Amino acid sequence: MKYIDEKNKTRIIRRLKLIEGQVRGLQKLIANDTYCIDVITQTSAVKQGLSGVEDVLMENHLGHCVHHQMSSGQVGKAVEEVVKVYKLKRK
Repeated sequence: MKYIDEKNKTRIIRRLKLIEGQVRGLQKLIANDTYCIDVITQTSAVKQGLSGVEDVLMENHLGHCVHHQMSSGQVGKAVEEVVKVYKLKRK
């Protein structure tokens, strides 16, 4: 069973590549002794990027995996996973 459909996989990989570039940029900012607020602004952008990746993964999970679990009688497992992810996102 494929967990992530091709459309979402492409979106996620593209976002992760952007985040990878941002993290490399952060390393250069630190190495160049850049002003702290400028670095924090960039770390915030990385966190927003990762949050976007999580959102796409969650949409995919709800639309595909949870749907499959519920239609195959695994309602308890589906609910448990959604609650687990919800708690992780709140941290």
